Amino acid sequence: MTDHLLLLNGNMRTMDEAIPRANAVAIQGSRLVAVGNDDELRDLARDPIWRVIDLGGKTVLPGFIDAHLHFLWYALGPSRVLLDGAHTLEAALNRVRRHVEQTNPGEWVLGWGWNPADWQDAKWPSKEDLDRVAPENPVALKKKDGHLVWVNSLALRMAGVDDETPDPPGGVIERDGDTGEATGIFKEEAMDLIYDVAPLPGPETRQEALLRAIREAQALGLTGIHDCDGSESLSDYQEMLDRGELGLRVFMLIPRYSLDEAIKLGLRGGFGNEYLRIGTLKLFADGTLGSQTAEMLESFSGQPENLGIAATSQEELEDLVERAGAAGIACSVHAIGDKANRRVLDAFAKQRSQGSGAGLRHRIEHVQVLHPADIPRFKALDIIASMQPIHATSDMTLADKYWGERARWSYAWKSLLNTGVRLAFGSDAPVEPFNPLVGIHAAVTRQRADGEPAGGWYPQERLSVPEAVHGFTLGAAYASSEEKDRGSISVGKLADLVVLSQDIFEIPPREILDTRVVATVFDGKLVFGDDNL
Repeated sequence: MTDHLLLLNGNMRTMDEAIPRANAVAIQGSRLVAVGNDDELRDLARDPIWRVIDLGGKTVLPGFIDAHLHFLWYALGPSRVLLDGAHTLEAALNRVRRHVEQTNPGEWVLGWGWNPADWQDAKWPSKEDLDRVAPENPVALKKKDGHLVWVNSLALRMAGVDDETPDPPGGVIERDGDTGEATGIFKEEAMDLIYDVAPLPGPETRQEALLRAIREAQALGLTGIHDCDGSESLSDYQEMLDRGELGLRVFMLIPRYSLDEAIKLGLRGGFGNEYLRIGTLKLFADGTLGSQTAEMLESFSGQPENLGIAATSQEELEDLVERAGAAGIACSVHAIGDKANRRVLDAFAKQRSQGSGAGLRHRIEHVQVLHPADIPRFKALDIIASMQPIHATSDMTLADKYWGERARWSYAWKSLLNTGVRLAFGSDAPVEPFNPLVGIHAAVTRQRADGEPAGGWYPQERLSVPEAVHGFTLGAAYASSEEKDRGSISVGKLADLVVLSQDIFEIPPREILDTRVVATVFDGKLVFGDDNL
C-alpha cells in the first residue's frame, strides 16, 4: 500500500490559527506534508504514487483525543456482568444470576455499572442480596462511577475481611449501624482489599479485548487516548506496538503504586515514542458525586454529617506532588468536590512557590465543582483542567440534589476558559460513552439527548463548537505535551484525521448527535472507512 495519501475537496477545520480552513492535505508516511487548497495540491494527483481520495466536501477535523478514560476497564466490559441500564435491584441481581449460571463454582464473577440512582426502588444493595444469587462464587461489582465495589460474603472471606478489619487510609468499609457488620460495600481505597485478590485476565485475553476496543475507538474518530488504567495495560500496549497492533496513540498515566519504581528507573513524563508515552502520575484527592464521597467544603444537601472522603491526606498529597516533580513527572489529580479541588491547588501552589517542578504540566482531573474563589487559581498556577463534558448532562440531576446552589459552579468550563485556563476533554469511559461527538454536544448545549433542560443547564457555562472541539484535539494534545506533533491539521504534524458526515460548526447544536464518523486516518493510514466517502 502506498504511503502517499492525498485528500482533496474537503472542508477542513484545522484548529491551526495560522491556517484555520483548508480544502486539501497531502500525507507522506505518518506526517502531513502539505495543507492548503485543491488548486495548490491537485497537481500531485498526476503522480501515480499518490492515493487520492475525494472527500466530497465533507468536514475534516484533527483526530479526536480522549484525555481521560480507563481503556482496559472498558475493553473488558463485554466479558463481565454489565449492570448499567438495570432499573431495579432485582433486575441487576437477575443479570448476575445469569452470569453465575455460566460460571464454574469458585470462580470470580466481576462486573460493573450498578447505580441505585437509576433504580426505581432506590434500594441500597448488600452482600446478602448477592449471596442469594451467587452462594458459591465470589462476586465483585464496581459501581458505575468506579469508586465503590459491592461484594458478597464469599468475596469478603477470600479478601480476609471481617467485622474487625479497620478502614484503610482514604477508604471506608461500610458497616451496619446497629451491628457493625460489614455490609458488602467498599468505598474508595478500601476497594483495593477486594481487587488485590480478584484475578485479572491474562495478557492474551486483555490484548484481544484491547484490540476490539481500539477498533471501536477508531470508528468514533479517536486517534489518541490518555489512559488511567494500571501497569498491566502498559505492558499490553508495548507488546501490541511490537506487533503493529496499537492503532491509537497512548499517553499512559502512572498509578500511584508505581511511583517509587518509576523514580528508581529514572522514568520521566513523556518518555516513549509517538505511539506510546509515559504520562503523568495519577492521584486521587477524593471520591465522586454519585457515591457522595466527593470532598466538600460544606456537607452534601440532606446529609449534614457528610463532607465526603479525602482519598489522600494533604500531607501525603503534597509529598507525592513534590517527589514526582523532582523526578520530572507531572501529576494528574482526581478531584470532584470543591474542597478536594482546593486542596490539590494548594499542593500545586506549594510546589510552585518552592521553585520545583518548573514547566511541569500539572492537571486536575474532573474539576466537577469549584468554589468560585478558586477559579482564577488554575490560571495563576498554570494548571490544566482535564474535564469530561458528558458528566455534566449525566449528573446534573444529582448535582442539583446534593450540591444545591453550589451546582452553579459545577462543570464550569466557560468560567475557567474565560480566565485563560487550558481545557482538555475526555469521557471517563466506561463510566460514560467514549464518543467525542457526544462530549462535544454536551459541552455546547449542556442538554441531554432529549433536549432537556430547555436552554441548557446553567447555560452561561456552554462552550462554542470550536472551543469544545479544541478540548478534544489541541487542548488534549497540550495536556500530554504533544501539541507540536498532534491536535491540529498542520504541516509536519502526525497525520491523524477524522472525517464527519456533516459540518458540526454550522449545523444546529442539537444535530451534533446525528453526526457520523465517515472515516478515520491514523498515522497516515485509513483505519476506518474507505475511499468511497
